[in-house]
Amino acid sequence: MHITLNEAETLVQSVFEANGVLADTARSVAHALVHAEAAGQYGHGLRRVPAYIGQARSGKVDGKARAIATRPRPAVLVVDAAFGYAYPAFDIALAELPTIAREQGIALGAIHRSHHAGVMALTVERFAELGLVALMFANAPASMAAWGGRKRLFGTNPIAFATPVAGEDPLVIDLALSTVAAGKIMAARQKGESIPEGWAFDADGKPTTDPHAAHKGLMAPSGGAKGAALALMVEVLSAGLTGSNFSYQASSFMDEKGSPPSVGQTLIVIDPSASTASAAERIAELAHEMASEEGVRLPGRRGQNARRTAIEQGLDVEDEVISAIRALA
Repeated sequence: MHITLNEAETLVQSVFEANGVLADTARSVAHALVHAEAAGQYGHGLRRVPAYIGQARSGKVDGKARAIATRPRPAVLVVDAAFGYAYPAFDIALAELPTIAREQGIALGAIHRSHHAGVMALTVERFAELGLVALMFANAPASMAAWGGRKRLFGTNPIAFATPVAGEDPLVIDLALSTVAAGKIMAARQKGESIPEGWAFDADGKPTTDPHAAHKGLMAPSGGAKGAALALMVEVLSAGLTGSNFSYQASSFMDEKGSPPSVGQTLIVIDPSASTASAAERIAELAHEMASEEGVRLPGRRGQNARRTAIEQGLDVEDEVISAIRALA
């Protein structure tokens, strides 16, 4: 069916509120999921609503939690998500970190007792729109082995980056350290579709195109040993430095079973004017040089353009997805 973004956000927010989630939290979560859908990131969009609601019902996520921020050092903001959804914690970081970065030149945001980080491009891009450079790291329930191993140890552990570009949209990079994000395999399971070769291994460590076997097996690291090493780096930055569960200790984002995932996210926000007054202009030079070559697409543009189109024209969402959401009320 066709639906506007405002209609989609109102629907999703109402369903969360009907399941005991605080109104402010429901609004924050609905905005994040709908804009993920608008950006074409369907695995992090409306298909997540049933799992999110199921976890609120079971208590795996506290829908009445209120994130709390403290400032232990001048450049450090610590946010306790309190076993609630991650997005209200991100809202606090977005409200507080820009001021700290402009005061100190750089700011560190450490979020703990958190949940699924969603499309991190949408978070870092908001800093870039304020003229700041942002890096974000998150761990996730274990789905990848250390290189050479068979045991689930690391999550898909995404990295996101955004920088302002003078006169242009920000450059935005958002990538999982698995070959693909776990949400794409979840979407394939829900649609009854197979997955491409190279995305995952089954429980015996054999390559598979069956999303159900992949769900029970291992995600493939992007770039082999290099991707596995980067997953370790993100594990340290997002969980080790925030006091959060490591990926192998975290319960699934996909179902209601178990205790809260209690994962972590780390944000590093930089005021480029602290080191040079011309950073955005210099970055624009680089972006224009990249774009001048035929076949080169600047990172972030696809999602930005998709969201603009969705804002103007609305979303086309599968009937069964909307029906599943409405049934949760």
